[in-house]
Parts: sequence; structure tokens; C-alpha cells
Amino acid sequence: MRLDDLLAQAPRIREIAMAHGASNLAAFGSVALDQAGPDSDLDLLVDLPPRTGLLDRIALKQALEDTLHCRVDLIRRRNLRPTALASAERDAIPL
Repeated sequence: MRLDDLLAQAPRIREIAMAHGASNLAAFGSVALDQAGPDSDLDLLVDLPPRTGLLDRIALKQALEDTLHCRVDLIRRRNLRPTALASAERDAIPL
């Protein structure tokens, strides 16, 4: 996925995220740096309510993949070590 394609889909991404209780989405990695290849996935930082279960996370991931037609990796900010979070957020593109 190219960065400009992702940004064009940002309103729909926010809509899907809100429907699943997710907030504060931001792309990072190769897509955010506009260096994604044909097999690249989309890395998304996300905040989810503390009691969000596995099935809810899978449903969000699947809804995003169906809309964006690419693999999506959802990374919860709270699960990252501070240095990894800082690195991801340095190049992150808020959606």
C-alpha cells in the first residue's frame, strides 16, 4: 500500500476503528515512510480499551484488511516498550 492510498482511506479507517472501540490509530513502518513494496504489510499503532478481547482485535484487523486490501498488523501502544514506542511514533502518520 502506498502512503497516498492510505491517507485517502483515512476517514474510512477512522470509521472502522471507532466501530470497534479503537482510537488513536497511526501508521508506521514502510508504509508511513512511503517505502512499502508489493508484499509489505501495514503497521498500525492503536489504542484499545483494556478489556478488548482477542476476537474483537481479530474483527478489527479483518475489517481493516477487507477495506484496505492488504495485510494489517495492529500494535497496541500499551504493549510496546518505551524505546520501541518512541521509535514507532517518530515516523508515525496519525490517521
